Amino acid sequence: MPAIVVLVKNVPDTWSTRTLNPDFTLNREGVDEVIDEINEFAVEQALRLRDDNPDAGYTVVALSAGPASAEEALRKALAMGADSAILLNDDALAGSDLLGTAWALTNALNTIPDVAIVVAGSASSDGAMGALPGILAEYRQQPALTNLKQVALEGGVLKAVRETNDGDYEVEAPLPAVISVTDKSEKPRFPNFKGLMAAKKAEIARLDLAAIGVAPEQVGLANAVTVVTAAAPRPARTAGEVIRGNAADVAAKIADFLAAEKLI
Repeated sequence: MPAIVVLVKNVPDTWSTRTLNPDFTLNREGVDEVIDEINEFAVEQALRLRDDNPDAGYTVVALSAGPASAEEALRKALAMGADSAILLNDDALAGSDLLGTAWALTNALNTIPDVAIVVAGSASSDGAMGALPGILAEYRQQPALTNLKQVALEGGVLKAVRETNDGDYEVEAPLPAVISVTDKSEKPRFPNFKGLMAAKKAEIARLDLAAIGVAPEQVGLANAVTVVTAAAPRPARTAGEVIRGNAADVAAKIADFLAAEKLI
């Protein structure tokens, strides 16, 4: 059966107070963790691609790399309708940077037979880098369609609408491919009671680094190729600029501002 693999991540709740450890990794102790909201959009897209193409026989597999608590994100994906879930869990992964995480996920994906589509969110709320789908596509030597707000599958070709600051673009790619979706894509469904109960009882497959052929020295904070050396609190928001004058001057300044921000 061809697989649609959706990547999910457990992150601190956005309402929690988020702090950093002395090594600048995110402190996850004592905070509520939930599935990253953008991943719910990714799960929804994976489910729609499966359900809209019943003759293809797709199965949706939710995949996460993280600590044992990441099971919660996977169970949410199962409750929404994913067919199975896999957790890549290994102490050596702690503190991995983007490249290390992408390499581990690439090798975890290689353990899943016949992966046709990898679906991710456009950017995680705790890292907000947005580069993972592109790096996965490079490692897998497959096309990447990113920042999508609409996706459909027609005759083995993904056809999508990509949203940018300059406007929307129609893009397409043959399978296999990697895609990422934004929060402008289809709204996530709410799990029903049956789905919640099934997810609660479901077995989640576990992998470690040895199972995917990744050496500990290829991942983890000590082996990261990107390093955070300093951090500072975000400055408090200040009042915006007030534009005064005659109507023509004000309109021109507003138009210049909107153009500079690529809003018009």
